[in-house]
Amino acid sequence: MAEELLELGRVHKPHGLKGEVAVSFISNRPERWSVGAQLKVGEQWRTIIASRSHQGRILIQFEGVGDRSAAEALSGAVIRGIPLADPTALWVHELIGAEVIDQDGIARGRVKAVLENPASDLLLMESEALIPLNFVVAFDAERATIEVDVPPGLFELS
Repeated sequence: MAEELLELGRVHKPHGLKGEVAVSFISNRPERWSVGAQLKVGEQWRTIIASRSHQGRILIQFEGVGDRSAAEALSGAVIRGIPLADPTALWVHELIGAEVIDQDGIARGRVKAVLENPASDLLLMESEALIPLNFVVAFDAERATIEVDVPPGLFELS
């Protein structure tokens, strides 16, 4: 059985001489970069032994990476991790492919992607319609359905 891992970020470059690396995360969950967290860096599982914020990135020290040469070997590596269990959160990987149902019970199609947007992230539908996430009123992961309460005419705009 293949591991179902989510992409969480990427290693950019070494920082200093003692094996720290600068990482950009696409996850907003701090437990992803906390001490003790286990992440798959490239093809190898690694444990975080130290982390700190620095200039918009997170500096991480992984167990077994003790010098700049070892840190350089991680440059460009994709970081993945197991999905977190949080029933109160909406997860992008669960939203993609889910069917959207409006307040009148009409199925409006499936979600193709979730787009980052400053005001509210957007559900990009297969029809190319955009639905702000703040219009989501319910999500059923088992049925893969998203209930929305949208302003009249939103689906006619696309």
